[in-house]
Amino acid sequence: MQWKHQSCMSDCRYYCMIRREEERQLGGLSPVKYHGKWPFKRVSVFQEPLSAALSALNLLTHFIGWLSFFLQVNYRLPLRPQTKRTYYEYTGLWHIYAILSLNAWFWSTIFHTRDIDLTEKLDYSSAVAQLGYSLILTLLRTFNVKDEAGRVMFAAPILAFVTTHILYLNFYELDYGWNMKVCVAMGVVHIVAWTTWAVVTHHPSRFKVWIVIFGGALAMLLEVYDFPPYKGYADAHSLWHASTIPLTYLWWTFVRDDAEFRTSTLVKKAK
Repeated sequence: MQWKHQSCMSDCRYYCMIRREEERQLGGLSPVKYHGKWPFKRVSVFQEPLSAALSALNLLTHFIGWLSFFLQVNYRLPLRPQTKRTYYEYTGLWHIYAILSLNAWFWSTIFHTRDIDLTEKLDYSSAVAQLGYSLILTLLRTFNVKDEAGRVMFAAPILAFVTTHILYLNFYELDYGWNMKVCVAMGVVHIVAWTTWAVVTHHPSRFKVWIVIFGGALAMLLEVYDFPPYKGYADAHSLWHASTIPLTYLWWTFVRDDAEFRTSTLVKKAK
């Protein structure tokens, strides 16, 4: 129990919950939440084994996507002859996006493996930070903001809000309902911005954006309309984790396509 970081209280709480749910099932009753969470069946150290495994797969998918993007912009596409830097104006922003995404999925894996107060706060904080930065990057790319002053004007208010929200969750109250509303609101802005961009642009890979938008909107419904875990393992949240794996892979292919398209356009202008 010690190496699993379990205590007598948490272990008794778990087996009491499982036994109680077995009694409810025999009585034809639906599962209920305990301490604000659905009753999951443990597997070794994994409190939510399916969500933990799918979080790790999301982490791997982001890493592979980032690596392929890094190799493309630095070794496969031409560099600026004077500075040897990439032509693509959003290279550095996508690198930051990748780091925040890797961090978010790492803590998601840890949290679903062992749910304690520290891992829960790190998971929620990392997810909000990644979503907030993604919103900044979305607005910068869809509005094609290239100058530093313009980027600061877009980023500053969002950074201030996201930072305040993270501090609120960590030091005042970890309000699940309020956090869900904030995340859904940022997700809706994402969808609206990219949808508008995909409609007006003539980008050759805009169809990939349409697929990610549609898939992401459907996946968001899994976060909003929660349901208990099937057989004690697969709940709405774990299915959301599963849906984001192919969407993440497709998204990084769009990022690579965007880098190639922008680089080709800028090279032609330079010539």
